[in-house]
Amino acid sequence: MQHAADRRPTGWGDPPTRAPTIDTVRKARERIETVVRHPPLIPFGPEGSGVFLKSEVGQPSGSFKIRGVYNWTAGLAPDAVQRGFSTFSAGNTALALAHCARAFGTACRSILPDYAPAVKVQALREHGVEVVLSPFEELVDYIFEAGWRSEPYAFLHPWTEPAMIAGHATIGLEIVEDLPDVETVFVPVGGGALAAGVGSAIGMLNPATRIVGVQTASYPSLAQSFHAGRPVWIEPRPTICDGVAVPFTTDQLYPLLRRTVDRVAVVTEMQVREAVRVLAQESRLEVEGAGALALAAALDTPREERGLSVCLVTGRNI
Repeated sequence: MQHAADRRPTGWGDPPTRAPTIDTVRKARERIETVVRHPPLIPFGPEGSGVFLKSEVGQPSGSFKIRGVYNWTAGLAPDAVQRGFSTFSAGNTALALAHCARAFGTACRSILPDYAPAVKVQALREHGVEVVLSPFEELVDYIFEAGWRSEPYAFLHPWTEPAMIAGHATIGLEIVEDLPDVETVFVPVGGGALAAGVGSAIGMLNPATRIVGVQTASYPSLAQSFHAGRPVWIEPRPTICDGVAVPFTTDQLYPLLRRTVDRVAVVTEMQVREAVRVLAQESRLEVEGAGALALAAALDTPREERGLSVCLVTGRNI
C-alpha cells in the first residue's frame, strides 16, 4: 500500500466543488429553521474589545454540523432516506447524522479513524450509530477511492457535498444580519466545508469582510496548501483539536477555499488550550479544542489588524 503522505490528494475524479448561491443558502435556512437555533453574538472580553463569539455549542448534537447535515438529509428522496445514512467523521458529523437519522426514522453508520476519542465513539454508539473504526491509511484509501460507491447507504461526504456547504453557509447569513459592519470572521478549518460555506455567504453579502481560516500548528494542511499554491499533505502531530485533524486539502475543495478564505492563521496547541480555558472561565462555554481555534487566533491578532471580529465557536464535544 502506498503511504498516505506520499499520495497527492487528488480525490476520486469529481469536478471542483462549486460555491453555493445566495438562493441555495437562503433555501437551506428555510429547510433547517425548525431544527437549528440562531444563536446571538456574544461580546467577548472587556468593553470595546471588538470581539464577538458565534457559539454553536447549543445546537442539537453539540456542534455546527447539524446545519449542513440536516440540510442534506431533508433534501433526500424517500427511497434514499429508507436506505439509511453513512459518512466518515472525526465524531461531530456522525453525531449530527445520528440526530437526523432518528428524526427521519432510519439507520446510521459512520467510519471513524481508530484514534478517535473514546468519549465520541461511546456517544455515537449511545445514539444508535453503527461505528466502524478504521486505521488511518485504510480510511484514506476509502476516501480517495470513493469506497462509499459500493455501499447500500445514502452517503454524505462531509467536505465536498454542496448541501452540506450550503447548510454551513447559513452561519454567514446570520453573522451579516446581526453585525453588518463585521470586518473579520475567524473560522476553524479541518476538511474545509465550514470555511467554504461561511466564506461564500459573507463574500456575497459583504465582500469587504475578511475571512480568516484557523488551524493548529499540528495540522496546518490548508495553510501549507496556500503557501504551496496547490493542495498538499502535511505530517500530522498530536493535537487536542481532533475535530479538525485532517492532514490534507482535497483538490475538489481547494479552489473554492482559495477564493473564499483571505488568509490562514496558525496557532499553537498551547494557545488553543488557553482559549478553551478562557472560554470556560470568562464566557461559561465548554468547548472542544477545535471549537476554540477561532478565538485563539483572534487573541493572537492585534485589534488594529482584525477590527470588529466574530469568532466561530464550533462545538462542545470535548
